Amino acid sequence: MTSGLRVVIADDDVLLREGLASLLTQAGLDVVGQAGDAEELEALVARDPPDLAIIDIRMPPTQNSEGLDAALRIRKGFPEIAVLLLSAHVEVDHALELLDGGKGVGYLLKTRVTDVADFVGTIDRVAGGASVIDPALVYELVAARRRDDPLAALSTREREVLTLMAEGLSNAGIGRRLWITEGTVEKHVRSILTKLDLAETADDHRRVRAVIMYLDAQT
Repeated sequence: MTSGLRVVIADDDVLLREGLASLLTQAGLDVVGQAGDAEELEALVARDPPDLAIIDIRMPPTQNSEGLDAALRIRKGFPEIAVLLLSAHVEVDHALELLDGGKGVGYLLKTRVTDVADFVGTIDRVAGGASVIDPALVYELVAARRRDDPLAALSTREREVLTLMAEGLSNAGIGRRLWITEGTVEKHVRSILTKLDLAETADDHRRVRAVIMYLDAQT
């Protein structure tokens, strides 16, 4: 599929753009257009829609998300065009916004584009409808989820106790289910409440709040 694949490249770094175009041409792709900003890119696509657009996330005039915004508009107006985002940085929110758009999308860090054959293979997969995500982005997504997980600080046993709390069991019931003493359960409950930073107040019940946090984390 790679041979003859019609591609446009959008990047304000002219040396990178020209170098990429040269490499892809040598690999058998048909580079039908180059753009230095989002407006020029969208004009190219509208005039002669390619099979795939390779787009830098950050482009003039603000160097913020012009490339991504253009990619989203292209996907909306030309859903058959595959899009491969390139970025100098891991930008989780930007990537997710495009990746939510369905098949035929990709996100790579520019620093990972070191092997021409691998890069062309990635282009081929994206053009064929696959979604390709840079491993560094996957790592950041997992790390972000861990950071956002209020239960991450709990031990395995504490999670078991909290799960049974959510089922409505008393400390005695939890103890019987887990084959531990009620006193041990009480220690686990105190630790759970401390780790979840649930301060005791006169207006609410910390045990209930802990269960609510557990249920929220499951959704």
